[in-house]
Amino acid sequence: MFHIFQYQPLRLITQNSLSSMCLKLMLSRPVAFAQIWKSWFSSHSLLGKKNIILMGPPGAGKTTVGRIVGQKLDCPVIDIDDDVLETTWNMSVSEKLQDVGYEEFLEEEGKALLKLSASGSVISLSGSNPMHAAGMQHMKKNGIVVYLDVPTTVIMSRLKSKEMGRIVGLSPGISLKDILQFRKQFYKRWFDIRVLCGGDIAAEVVAEKVLDAVKRYQDSELETFISTRSSRSGRSTEEDSHKLYFSDVVTQGLALDGGLFVPERGLPKFTAEEWQGLIEATYIERAQVILERCIHPDDIPASKLAEITETAYGENFSCSKIAPVRHLAGNQFLLELFHGPTASFKDFALQLVPHLFAYCIPRSCNYLILVATSGDTGSAVLDGFSRLHDTDKQRIALVNFFPEDGVSPIQKSQMVGCQKENAWSVGVKSDFDFCQTAIKQIFTNSDFTGFLTVEYGTALAAANSINWARLLPQIVYHASAYLDLVHQGIISFGSPVDICIPTGNFGNILAAFYAKMMGIPIRKCICASNENNVLTDFIRTGVYDLRGRKLISTFSPAVDILKSSNLERYLHLIANEDGQLVAKLFNQLENQGHFQLRKDLLGKLQQDLVAGWCSDEDCLAAIHSVYSTTGYILDTHTAVAKVVADRLQDRTCPIIISSTAHYSKFAPAILRALWIAEINQNPLSQLHLLSSYSALPPIHWGLLETLKKTGNGDHHVCAADMTALMSHIETLIQNHFM
Repeated sequence: MFHIFQYQPLRLITQNSLSSMCLKLMLSRPVAFAQIWKSWFSSHSLLGKKNIILMGPPGAGKTTVGRIVGQKLDCPVIDIDDDVLETTWNMSVSEKLQDVGYEEFLEEEGKALLKLSASGSVISLSGSNPMHAAGMQHMKKNGIVVYLDVPTTVIMSRLKSKEMGRIVGLSPGISLKDILQFRKQFYKRWFDIRVLCGGDIAAEVVAEKVLDAVKRYQDSELETFISTRSSRSGRSTEEDSHKLYFSDVVTQGLALDGGLFVPERGLPKFTAEEWQGLIEATYIERAQVILERCIHPDDIPASKLAEITETAYGENFSCSKIAPVRHLAGNQFLLELFHGPTASFKDFALQLVPHLFAYCIPRSCNYLILVATSGDTGSAVLDGFSRLHDTDKQRIALVNFFPEDGVSPIQKSQMVGCQKENAWSVGVKSDFDFCQTAIKQIFTNSDFTGFLTVEYGTALAAANSINWARLLPQIVYHASAYLDLVHQGIISFGSPVDICIPTGNFGNILAAFYAKMMGIPIRKCICASNENNVLTDFIRTGVYDLRGRKLISTFSPAVDILKSSNLERYLHLIANEDGQLVAKLFNQLENQGHFQLRKDLLGKLQQDLVAGWCSDEDCLAAIHSVYSTTGYILDTHTAVAKVVADRLQDRTCPIIISSTAHYSKFAPAILRALWIAEINQNPLSQLHLLSSYSALPPIHWGLLETLKKTGNGDHHVCAADMTALMSHIETLIQNHFM
């Protein structure tokens, strides 16, 4: 068995001689002493008895990077190929491979790993080591596995000039590209940390990235969350000691002071090289990389996060590209976000978040998820939580509140049809703003939440876009859309784009702004409203004024919203995280119905955002015009964005319009826009009528199936009264958990 222990040269010095030497060095060269001591202490605390294990495809640079990392940490470096395999076999790796063949080589290689015992070292694996499960399990027991993720095209280019006899599995009929693709599944299975490595990145830079990634892995204290209404200077010692992490904010949803959670140190930044390394990646691969950087492995390990991402997007979307970008006309492109099971952009978050939530919550408590929806969230959240494992359904239930008369007939039928044994819909005799405000008030009612915990062992949580986890998957599709335009050759990386988004609760457009902060070259975020244009007025004037405004029912109900919750997160950001100011503004909005931004903050806002709005008449006209000229049918929300984009874009760069729902969810409006007079109020009849026109694009694959299930399905209806809502929640808890 190989035994390699951490090299600590100071151990060879006796305590007395060490003290004497340290004293002399401190007195004669205090700066040098401080640097030496800091360097030794840093490497010692970073590694301890753990190994840093570098893993990746052949040509990833593991050997070179390993030597540099070892030099920086002043610790032993082990190259499995050169220091273990060839020493053990007394022959080169390529000779061994030719001698015993592919399968026997993997077994012999794995046995050599099982005999290796090392501590406090940097170990560079061979490209095929991860294919031996027992060997990798042995290595992970005392190591942090770092995956050097290099794009396949870069590896292919690097290996052109190298000797190929050492690559396991390469043979006539099996290409190098096939081997590299096949091995990815094993790399993804074992890594703790991923380091993105672009084409021309120097080994020295990769080594620094490895050290930074290991430091992050070992210190989750750096990734805490604060409320948008908390003041750093005014926080007590007790508040500072009670730190909140990703798993906490996912389950808690809303801060106790009524604010929304945001990362205390902001979002991670990607370099241009790192983004370019994702150009060839699939949507799922891009999602995994971005989510890994936003969620600390102490909250969800990378391997579990990969499993969750595969589950969310692997089979539940009808398009293999998940979120394809389609050219519409001129410099306008559509980001199609309706290929999920319930036909709206909400599926991107709500196929993923239930699994994140189930992983993060403690096993000792039941949870009831509260959701308010203006339309699309309802069916998406019901579908997402109904796909949990049966054991999770027993401890996680969901109730979806929606305005009984404020959603489209098809949306309501969807919400009724998506009800399951752990997920219910409740119509409220009011509008969305009441539903959303009521949920916020319930969360901050400590008497009620405490009663539910003590009496029923049940905690409340939120799955609305006020929940931080809802925003992360939306960042992914905005970043992915830009990378797709680069991949298609429409733009080169670094060229700007504008993004236009139909906006109600401000979550989708906030996610686009977050993608910009993380390094995606977005120039302007264009906020598109319908006749409920409070956001348009606010972005133009800095005055958020609800006085005298009444919610208007439009053909785009998902953005029939007057109180935009996620705006609070954006204002917290541009106000330099001044929680006291944010609390003052939103308390004033709640109590007086309005607030006004300072001039400097309005200036910052208008550098990021522009806004416009669209009438119902113009919305329908846009649907008709686009269909007449292209054969493509926009849904009503996308049509709102199209109208605003036409008015506000300057045509100096491409503009990506978020197509947030499938047109068939809004059949009556579409039939009217296309001048089809026969409109039946029955949702199923409306879909059948749409599908009978062979010239139209097909209706969404999941809608007919869901509406057929609805049949005579029923749902609860509740008065617009806080006491009634809380009573309803208690009854549902009794029926499901007791």
